[in-house]
Amino acid sequence: MVEIVDVTARDGIQNEKRILSPEEKAELISKSIKAGTRRLEVASFVNPKRVPQMAGGEELIAGLPRRDDVTLIGLVLNRRGFDRAVETDLDEINFVVVATDTFNRRNQGADTFETVAVWKEIADAARGRIRAGITIGAAFGCPFEGEVPLDRLLSVVDAVARDDPHEIGLADTIGVAGPRDVTERVTAVRERFPEIPVRCHFHNTRNTGLTNAWAAIEAGAASLDASLAGTGGCPFAPKATGNIPLEDLVYMLDRSGVPTGIDLQSAIDAALWIEAILDRPQPGQLMKAGIFPPVAA
Repeated sequence: MVEIVDVTARDGIQNEKRILSPEEKAELISKSIKAGTRRLEVASFVNPKRVPQMAGGEELIAGLPRRDDVTLIGLVLNRRGFDRAVETDLDEINFVVVATDTFNRRNQGADTFETVAVWKEIADAARGRIRAGITIGAAFGCPFEGEVPLDRLLSVVDAVARDDPHEIGLADTIGVAGPRDVTERVTAVRERFPEIPVRCHFHNTRNTGLTNAWAAIEAGAASLDASLAGTGGCPFAPKATGNIPLEDLVYMLDRSGVPTGIDLQSAIDAALWIEAILDRPQPGQLMKAGIFPPVAA
């Protein structure tokens, strides 16, 4: 079983000019849950002036029906965002630190290890209140500094692991990794901290997202992020394009005998719905080609 984390309502739409209403966001989340997704990143507690799509996270979460079998995640970049998130009915928060100083300054206004110090403060504040995980952005490459050496990544991993995150995410924020990179880095983190699950977040910028997802599974990653229809992109990374299409990922895993708990046709229907709402073509392929063999009418 591989857990798929649906990030459509956060990373998937955050870069879109067409601002979704709270009702549309709630329907998007409901469609994903109906398809079988059981863990979703639904909001980002950032400055709405910088990311207008993420305004109103508190109201969105307050209006979502709660289920014991569904985990809702909020992304936070600083203590102010954490303080907002912890007052909602979220199940967990995902804090972000970027592996390179230049990108981290653009994303969070501080150097990498200054932000690691903020993570320590947040991890302490979260203990006993809400589950806290951490994602390391640009873990495979940076748009400003280029290659990210493995030693640099592991120095950040070592620093954040001291505060007992419930998982460590490795994000290919700009979609530069190949399968060998993924195997190397997921394996290195798992060998260093075998007790901490690894979550991977891939972008399909250079058409390697699905192969990287497969490499991550083989290296022992516990969770994979994806978005319906392949929506997405980072507002602070030049030319960053969409995530792995969730329905394409489920198709690959279904064909490979790897269960996900997600109904493929329902996922396709949700992907077609968000494409229509955004009113522009999205990169997902399965929603265009259909399931094979075809689903009987």
